[in-house]
Amino acid sequence: MYIVSQQKPLSESQNLLLAKEDAAIYPPGYLRFLQRFGEGTYRGWINVQLPDSEVLKPFAEYGLWEHGEDSPITEQQIGECKAIGTTMDGDFLAVHPQTAGLLWLPRHAEHIKTISLQIRDQEDDGMYALVLDEIYRQVYGSSQEEAVYYEPWTGTRNHLFLRFPSGQNQLSLPELAGMCQADFPPDLSIETPYTCFLFYLQLGGYVRLNYAYQQEVAVFYEQDAQQAFDVIKQWLLSKGCET
Repeated sequence: MYIVSQQKPLSESQNLLLAKEDAAIYPPGYLRFLQRFGEGTYRGWINVQLPDSEVLKPFAEYGLWEHGEDSPITEQQIGECKAIGTTMDGDFLAVHPQTAGLLWLPRHAEHIKTISLQIRDQEDDGMYALVLDEIYRQVYGSSQEEAVYYEPWTGTRNHLFLRFPSGQNQLSLPELAGMCQADFPPDLSIETPYTCFLFYLQLGGYVRLNYAYQQEVAVFYEQDAQQAFDVIKQWLLSKGCET
């Protein structure tokens, strides 16, 4: 698993709280993953967070989900859940002390789903990554084929958004991405029909070229990587990007 930037260890108080948690109610490897890598975002789709027993309490009164006989929890029990993850779309991954399995509370659907895992716990800090991949497969009905990466929340991340104007005799974003890879070989690259990520350890971040919107380029970097950022910024400006 590629780690985008230097991970931020949990504080002493956070580690003490985790030590008091009942590991049996959490998915395999979840607590060890947090202790090893800290909070962050996995593969750009789900945030791995410390257990939060407060965030879902208001949702017990919103009436967002239907609760029939086949619902894994009652509406009242939503307020008793502990959220352990959120997606970019606003879905919640949670556990309930009296309910077996993981709970998926979707932002844009009416039914809460139970996620059953066949993965057995192992003494492996990266075990939870396999669990997250299985959750993705069950929720979305497909597997992610791109490289595995984790973006720790360092609290020291900066970013710059650039516009790459289109026009006659102008490079396309995929062409710009190819030139960037040639001049600055990345430590990891992920390219889909919609976006391209070029990861650089020296940045503690990445260059993201948004193919879907055709004109957006963004650079994410750590505060102490200013020199490396300046080099890539000037290169992008020289190729036609605008601030």
